[in-house]
Amino acid sequence: MRAWLKVGVAAGFAAATMAAAGLASAQNKEIVLGFQTDRTGATANIGVPLGTGYNDYVALVNSKGGVEGFKLKVVEIDNEYKVPPAVEGYERQKKEGAVIIGLFGTPHTQALTARLVEDKIPGTSPGFGSAMSRDGQKYPYLFPMAASYWSQMAGGLQFAKQQLGGNLKGKKIAYIMYDNPAGKEPLPVLEAIAKQEGFDFRVFAVPPPGVEMGAQILDLTQRYRPDFIITHLFGRAPSVSMKELKRNGYPMRKVVAMAWGGAEADIEAAGGYAAAEGYNTIQFAGAGNEFPVVREILNMYSQQGKEPPKDLRSSVMYNRGVLTAAIHVEGIRNAIKANGGKAPTGADVKKGFENISGFTLGGLVPPLKITPEDHEGGGWVKIYQVKGGALQPVGDWYQGFPAVLEQVLKNEAAKG
Repeated sequence: MRAWLKVGVAAGFAAATMAAAGLASAQNKEIVLGFQTDRTGATANIGVPLGTGYNDYVALVNSKGGVEGFKLKVVEIDNEYKVPPAVEGYERQKKEGAVIIGLFGTPHTQALTARLVEDKIPGTSPGFGSAMSRDGQKYPYLFPMAASYWSQMAGGLQFAKQQLGGNLKGKKIAYIMYDNPAGKEPLPVLEAIAKQEGFDFRVFAVPPPGVEMGAQILDLTQRYRPDFIITHLFGRAPSVSMKELKRNGYPMRKVVAMAWGGAEADIEAAGGYAAAEGYNTIQFAGAGNEFPVVREILNMYSQQGKEPPKDLRSSVMYNRGVLTAAIHVEGIRNAIKANGGKAPTGADVKKGFENISGFTLGGLVPPLKITPEDHEGGGWVKIYQVKGGALQPVGDWYQGFPAVLEQVLKNEAAKG
């Protein structure tokens, strides 16, 4: 077995041999979930707590008897944020009988999209991947299920507009991006909103792994002098950007980070909450440990006489893992019910996802509504700000520039 392949199994039940066609074993009443994350690679600071949150939610469901009489088995792959292990890992998960794949990484999602359709296995890419996959007619087996990079960019610009007095005309917006497909993904939305709102923007690309950006930040702060900054960085890069912006005297309250630059670990690595005071982050799941589902998980650990995982301290990423697992479970539940209580196939789970409506998980998730046409669920975001030693919510869930997003989707689709 390759060294990069690590299989994680949600606790509470024995492993069973699964049919290659993706059906759960009727005798063992078990359903297989494929899940990919990064536990050892460049984005492990994201992947580890995210993976723990995913497995903890599945364990919670299993502790209550499973889903409609079925126990859940998680086959987890550590893809190290590399495409070849992700593709090989997917094949392993398919052979194990997975009826759903939780993807990890935009390049990895792009590499697997065609296989998902061919194999009729739905894949989820919450907060990453191609924003075009919102279109369920063109991407029938790919589900963003949370605000895409387009929706995050639109949400960031909406927030900037609010912070700048309700008008972006004549303003200067800087976009600091990780120079890879994910970083470039929001550019059509940035261009479209700039044209509508009448602001100037400039893109500052940071080469991977994003730990050297002193030259870009110096150019940004000393020459361009923007009115507001949107960052889109991963791994160690978000903390580096905060340090460099702070060192060059740029106010943190005029910075908003897209989804992968706003975790507790990023803030701590940048010098702590005092140093990052005012820093704004875009979230597609709630931050903090006070949500009912998280309290349930903590109680599960207590009842088992175990200490809760340290990964709970990274609530932003941990909660996203919970969100992903909860959506997977909800889609599977819908599929089983629609299938007369029988074990679902991947195609059944696809339809189950497309019938999710009003699902909020006690406030941890925005009011998702997935349909055959809209696999994103509305593109909801919420701003959290570093304030008083914690991440504090700023307002409620909202959608940024929805009409522009719809037009960009049509324009990009017309390009083929």
